[in-house]
Amino acid sequence: MLPTTVAATAAQAGAADPDPRIGLAPGYLPWSEAASNIELLDNDPRTGAFDGNPGASSINSDLAFSGDNAIVGNYLGFQVYDISDPAEPSLRGSFLCPGGQGDVSVHGDLLFMSVEQTSGRIDCGTQGAPGSVNPERFRGIRIFDISDISSPEQVGYVQTCRGSHTHTLVDSPSDPDNLYIYNSGTSSVRSADELAGCENAPTNSNTPVTTGNPTQWRIDVIKVPLDAPEDAAIVSQPRIFTDPVTGAYNGLQNLPPNGTHPSGTNYSPSPNTNTCHDITAYPEIGIAAGACQGNGILLDISDPANPVRTDAVADVNFSYWHSATINNDGTKVIFTDEWGGGSSPRCRETDRPEWGANAIFDIVGGKMKFRSYYKLPVPQTAQENCVAHNGSLVPVPGRDIMVQAWYQGGMSIFDFTDSSNPVELAYYDRGPINAPNPTGLNLGGFWSTYWYNGNVFGSEIARGFDAFGLLPSDLLSEDEIAAASEVTADELNAQHQTTTTWAPSFAVAGSYVDQAARSGALSGEPLDAVTANFEKARAYAAQGASSAPLVRYHLNAALKFLGNNGDQGTARQAIAELRDSTACEAGCKLPTKVTASHSPEPSTFGEASTASVTVARVGTEGADPAGTVTVTDASGKQLGRAALTKGAATVELPGNLPVGTHTLTATYGGDETNAASSATFTATVKAAPVPARAASRTTVKVNPAKPRFKKAFRVVAKVRATGADATGKVVVKVDGKVVATKKLADGRVVFDIRRTIKAGKHKLLVSYDGSKAVAPSKVRTSFRVVR
Repeated sequence: MLPTTVAATAAQAGAADPDPRIGLAPGYLPWSEAASNIELLDNDPRTGAFDGNPGASSINSDLAFSGDNAIVGNYLGFQVYDISDPAEPSLRGSFLCPGGQGDVSVHGDLLFMSVEQTSGRIDCGTQGAPGSVNPERFRGIRIFDISDISSPEQVGYVQTCRGSHTHTLVDSPSDPDNLYIYNSGTSSVRSADELAGCENAPTNSNTPVTTGNPTQWRIDVIKVPLDAPEDAAIVSQPRIFTDPVTGAYNGLQNLPPNGTHPSGTNYSPSPNTNTCHDITAYPEIGIAAGACQGNGILLDISDPANPVRTDAVADVNFSYWHSATINNDGTKVIFTDEWGGGSSPRCRETDRPEWGANAIFDIVGGKMKFRSYYKLPVPQTAQENCVAHNGSLVPVPGRDIMVQAWYQGGMSIFDFTDSSNPVELAYYDRGPINAPNPTGLNLGGFWSTYWYNGNVFGSEIARGFDAFGLLPSDLLSEDEIAAASEVTADELNAQHQTTTTWAPSFAVAGSYVDQAARSGALSGEPLDAVTANFEKARAYAAQGASSAPLVRYHLNAALKFLGNNGDQGTARQAIAELRDSTACEAGCKLPTKVTASHSPEPSTFGEASTASVTVARVGTEGADPAGTVTVTDASGKQLGRAALTKGAATVELPGNLPVGTHTLTATYGGDETNAASSATFTATVKAAPVPARAASRTTVKVNPAKPRFKKAFRVVAKVRATGADATGKVVVKVDGKVVATKKLADGRVVFDIRRTIKAGKHKLLVSYDGSKAVAPSKVRTSFRVVR
């Protein structure tokens, strides 16, 4: 469900306009709303047995998350929403099991629920458990198997003397087979006739309590064997409020300071430290922060079964220390003050900003140092219950940001990186609930608002379950929201904090650049240069792994404009980590492209030819490629080599390339910054044309004209050619038989015929074979041999 009446957002309102949260019209379903830098994606009203008038027994309480499921606690049990699509959550199932508050948490396939009301029953029945003592009554921690989350099954429970108002999961790296639960019971003490060992004691006194085993001034530590949750049991009840000097159990604040609240009214609830309202554990760093009614405390939980108090603070402005949130580094802690108990209007114009607010502390040397207050920065009406309530961190790298519920004050997201100067970044608020009492205060608003895997989800006491999406602004950039969204978890219990780490990414590095710009540490031309190169790198990264050299080139270019200190140094480190995480082939040089052609094409056999080779950069980055290029044939034989000048070279090819078409390869060997590359091209060689030969004329003379039998004689041959010298061989045949062969000399050759040729007439054939320049010719004649 979405609202039908929407007030102007802060982005729409001018700087001089009043805060749009002021004056929202009353309503229930639908409602009026105001929002800044966040949008409501979806609302799912309570349904079925969980529906009812605002303020009735079906109150939504705390939230937990497991995978794609949001589990919404309720005084009547819990509901499970599928949030795989945060814009359209859907109800997967409802589990009716009354007992209130119904705060929930998850660990693997186990779900834990707090029960404190006397109406709670072991069997989850709805008929209640009447009487002062009832064996069917249940007050404590229920344990459900949610391996089939659509059909939870109660597999165990642990009864406690004061029930369970809230609880906190604590795991231990040294004890992976067990889970510990810190139980905070704030309700009345049960009769020992109903649960053995319960012992009530008066609490509103400064008289030291050192004897007996009173149920007050302790917490319950429950050990849950993960393989046998039905065997869960209390293993210790540490007295974490003891005075180390006197040994008094009630060693912290027992009576309201100065009698009355600074507002002039009685403290409500009373800041009497006889239990913790809520404990937030951070097992990875071995600490927990307890919001314990009259004090905020720190605990050493390195031994989870035996927590030890290490520090405690009090504040006259705090009526009821309600909950705690530790920053990711473990260097700050925020405590909330639930002045008025959550059911009263405590954000009115007359309520000072330090009442019902957050107190922000630095943790220095294990001790808490107060820095500032943060309260919803806009007044609410007397018809709206409003005070600080539950929230969680928003995991933006480089910043401490919290999203927090303020009941009918709505949701506020604020930055406490500077713990002395917290600043609101975003908000969402609805108008006063006007049902069932049109003019009075009707209980409602956000019990919890938590960040989980990219979205904010809210448990609204009366209106149901909400899903939100953050919007970028000058206060919180698109990259910062994206970086927070990159942090994913398998489950979330806000009171069990884990360390957030960010893998290198453009969103993470961009967040630090945005923060350096926002703080003024990076501005002007250096900011422009960093931004331009960073965005070019981001664009190339989107093209895939082949662009990695270009990504790294521009990230390196951005680094040149960043210093090593402050916000610039943080941005520099993030960009360097991003660069180093960008996978790249050996050398990670800038890509190049080779083109080549043969000239002339085709060439003539026997004549010189060349390959024109160009090596270009891919993109505009870097210097012109330098070095050499080689040309090889299909067998890999090198045909030529030349140096590049401004990215171009002419490679001379041999003139004896065989006639035909050849596939040649031009290869660039790369240089210091440019990668090697190659390309193939074709070179065609045609045969050389045969030149026309000069015509020749052969003449012959026999001397003597009539040779005598058995006497030698001569045959004189001459070859004449037009415009050329005749060279080569002349053959003499007599009667078809070769009788002599000889080479021309100056166009003439003389044959001495010494063979015996019989008397009579004979045929003579003289043939000139020709040469490259002169065509062949021949002459025929006859002669007679006489006696």
